Amino acid sequence: MNAQIDLQPPSTDHEALRDPALYFNRELSQLDFNFRVLAQAQDAQVPLLERLRYLCISCTNLDEFFEIRAATVRHAQDFGIVPAQDGLAPATVLKQIHDRAASLVEAQYRCWNEALRPALTDAGIRVLGRNSWDAKQSRWLRAYFRDEIMPVLSPLGLDPAHPFPKILNKSLNIVVVLEGKDAFGRAGHLAIVRAPRSLSRIIQLPQEVSGGDNDFVLLSSVLSAFVEELFPGMEVKGAYQFRVTRNSELIVDEDEVENLALALRDELVGRGYLRAMRLEIAQDCPAPIVRMLLENFDLPENAVYRIDGPVNLNRVIQIYDLVQRPDVKFAPFQPRMLSGSESLFERVSAGDVMLHHPYDSFVPVLELVKQAANDPGVLAIKQTLYRTGRESQIVEHLVQAARNGKDVTVVVELRARFDEEANLAFADRLQEAGVQVVYGVVGYKTHAKMLLIVRREGRKLRRYVHMGTGNYHSGTARAYTDISLITADPDIGSDVHQIFQQISGLAPAIKLKRLLQSPFTLHAGVLERIERETQHARSGKSGRIIAKMNALNEPQVIRALYAASQAGVQIDLIVRGACTLRPGVPGVSDNIRVRSIVGRFLEHSRVYWFGNDGDPDLFCTSADWLERNLLRRVETAFPILDPELAKRVYDEALDNYLVDNLNAWELQSDGGYRKLQPQDGAAPHSAQAALLNRICG
Repeated sequence: MNAQIDLQPPSTDHEALRDPALYFNRELSQLDFNFRVLAQAQDAQVPLLERLRYLCISCTNLDEFFEIRAATVRHAQDFGIVPAQDGLAPATVLKQIHDRAASLVEAQYRCWNEALRPALTDAGIRVLGRNSWDAKQSRWLRAYFRDEIMPVLSPLGLDPAHPFPKILNKSLNIVVVLEGKDAFGRAGHLAIVRAPRSLSRIIQLPQEVSGGDNDFVLLSSVLSAFVEELFPGMEVKGAYQFRVTRNSELIVDEDEVENLALALRDELVGRGYLRAMRLEIAQDCPAPIVRMLLENFDLPENAVYRIDGPVNLNRVIQIYDLVQRPDVKFAPFQPRMLSGSESLFERVSAGDVMLHHPYDSFVPVLELVKQAANDPGVLAIKQTLYRTGRESQIVEHLVQAARNGKDVTVVVELRARFDEEANLAFADRLQEAGVQVVYGVVGYKTHAKMLLIVRREGRKLRRYVHMGTGNYHSGTARAYTDISLITADPDIGSDVHQIFQQISGLAPAIKLKRLLQSPFTLHAGVLERIERETQHARSGKSGRIIAKMNALNEPQVIRALYAASQAGVQIDLIVRGACTLRPGVPGVSDNIRVRSIVGRFLEHSRVYWFGNDGDPDLFCTSADWLERNLLRRVETAFPILDPELAKRVYDEALDNYLVDNLNAWELQSDGGYRKLQPQDGAAPHSAQAALLNRICG
């Protein structure tokens, strides 16, 4: 299986395939993913606290959507950026975003109020509202407010001397309507009470107070109930919680800064106060106050969402961790450990190792770095880090390696969204230990997942490589599906070495033996392989493509897939989130099927498989088929060269998912998704459950 194939550029540039009607909008498609997540919360077959978790995930996803995707559309509107392939003007997209988001928010709170909260109560897990507190609970909560909450609050009355304060992104706030005069004789009107991040949003009542082991109260309820204590001598006529979501996309002009780390630190200081994108406010808040807030945040009328419940519903996720009830959670599982007690270098010398997380343990990846750090024969370690978590064993092992005299180089991607602060911190930690830290390539995020170990064995140096579809993050390795390859293949080792040289040493473009690399050969390599399947189909041979990824929007790839479908290539795409390709269009995409899997684990592995008339190419990769991944990032796609391991990847990560009829949603030609069900006596099949049973026993 060779990364380089010799074909003419694909002839997919047909005007008919550029028709905007053939493309869905990326932002609206991404937004719709959250309806599929919410469906898990609405499914009575899912354990109760897992349903709560899915609800909170859908809320957190919606926050991030407004912070990034909707903010990007607003930016396009402000600067007159040309519409995407779907042809929708940014103003039209923003209107549709707000309309669709309003439907999602309504469904989320209906799920909370009418389904989950009553079901939790029935299960002995109570979230007590103000109207249900008895006298004993009210006394305890008032004392808690005075002792734990009030000392850290700084209410601000609004008058000419106290203009509207800065409101932090996604913070909990209460707008209070006051009547009367304060100690200085100032007439009351409005005040703002901001809840510091240091306050827990969920308060657990003691058993002797509530009578139950798992009784909780929301901070927003406590603030609203006792807010009058902050304004002695004045009457509180109303208290209404609100929250504003802001643009959180950091923009650093890398060509204009001398030190990217310093520039990012400066940007992070102001991230929480960037442009407002959405206002959530209590359902019963009077219209004049809503108008005042909209004007203050410079938001249009349709950017307000009236909330029937807590404005920060996603914070209810804390209950999941606080309640120790295995009967209302997914059954625990034990990831499969790599068999054998020999060193990983000996194991990999005998043959490649493939791990399918979370079913296979992530421990061998950590152990590989640990053994390299302490092995006297290891001379050098090179690694990319995109997301690792704040308490990272990987970072500690790399620090130890440097202290042990190894030459350690780490490519830290500082611009990993929402992990910038953590990445800056561990970059400092690595540098203090003597690790050579590189901040990637100007203008291109380093998203590739690579580890290279150079080890002396006798008179020769040998390279060991780990490559993966996911991050070097132990936490996500338990919750995301990803594939790891550990190999000593000389060609792959040489390719990875050259890519590290290119990233850290400003080397020229290189020709790789096995890997495909963005932004150089991956995009062209995908197009070439799609065209090869197209040519097979046109010549009467079998044309077949199966690809699994998180998102798809790259126009050239989509046009190539349309042309392949027209030629008779059978194409199955497993796309978790946004997909702008429109399947099932007569004469264009009749032979393309798109499905999304939403289950216990977040689908994160990316696998491309091209049938090649019986001699298939299979690549695992860090890259989705998005414009940014294929054209504006440093990404890698690596082949699985061992036939048995390649078959395992195909069986577990592709074929297994194509027969899922429990957690699969099929994309329709109108843009809607249809939940699949077992048909015609077919046995029910969950791809993730099957892997749990097969791999974890």
